[in-house]
Amino acid sequence: MSAPLQGKVALVAGATRGAGRGIAVELGAAGATVYVTGRTTRARRSEYDRPETIEDTADLVTAAGGRGVAVPTDHLDRAQVKALVDRIADEQGRLDVLVNDIWGGEMLFEWETPLWEHDLDNGLRLLRLAIETHAVTSHQALPLLLRHPGGLVVEVTDGTADYNADNYRVNFFYDLAKASVLRMAFALGHELGPRGATAVALTPGWLRSEIMLDGFGVSEDNWRDALERVPHFAISETPHYVGRAVAALAADADVARWNGQSLSSGGLAQVYGFTDLDGSRPDAWRYLVEVQDAGKPADVTGYR
Repeated sequence: MSAPLQGKVALVAGATRGAGRGIAVELGAAGATVYVTGRTTRARRSEYDRPETIEDTADLVTAAGGRGVAVPTDHLDRAQVKALVDRIADEQGRLDVLVNDIWGGEMLFEWETPLWEHDLDNGLRLLRLAIETHAVTSHQALPLLLRHPGGLVVEVTDGTADYNADNYRVNFFYDLAKASVLRMAFALGHELGPRGATAVALTPGWLRSEIMLDGFGVSEDNWRDALERVPHFAISETPHYVGRAVAALAADADVARWNGQSLSSGGLAQVYGFTDLDGSRPDAWRYLVEVQDAGKPADVTGYR
């Protein structure tokens, strides 16, 4: 099997579940050593109180063909993040890929609730988890990433720059968080590009994460049962799809062509030729604009 990332070292910050787990596993499948972080371990759960753990993610990375290393980390704690990066430096001497996928806001936002009615503490906590964590992690990790040319930083968000520029996303706090991550990639592109590294923002489409599947009362095996209630869910994708997008970027010798840009899993699939686990190539953001937001009946023909 091809292992284009053999010898490469990645850090996926926020890899307990969802997109982070999918990204970590697909980097492992490409041969990388992947450090995975989060706050839920087999010994202790975060406030999410969910069963997924970073040790499980590390095991999946190794089973896929790479080497997974689980490091419990609260990315709001600067000392913990510094210790994490110091460990990678000591053990590997390099960092080739940094994925900032830290989020933690599912239980903190209220759908379409205006700022003055939204719980302020929850909103501010969401901003810290979604923005400050990324800044802290990049501040600590980028000097190591810049030791060798060709490094890649992936800022994971929800929505492309074009889509989010024209659409209100959930509420004030959610909208601000996702727009900020997009801008982080743009700013890092300016700072890293002249120094031989690349930064991009990347969004999955409608993600069939563990939390999303639970919310619909389905599993990955029978996810289509949710279409009776939410027909547009037909455009959804597994976390492996965005994972394959990151792996493709990391293996691209000409990845600098994307520097500072906003990318999507569906868009990159058309460029690099990868598919989701079922062999399809869902293009969710184009579908949202042309079908769902346009008020048309659910029909994924031509979109996956």
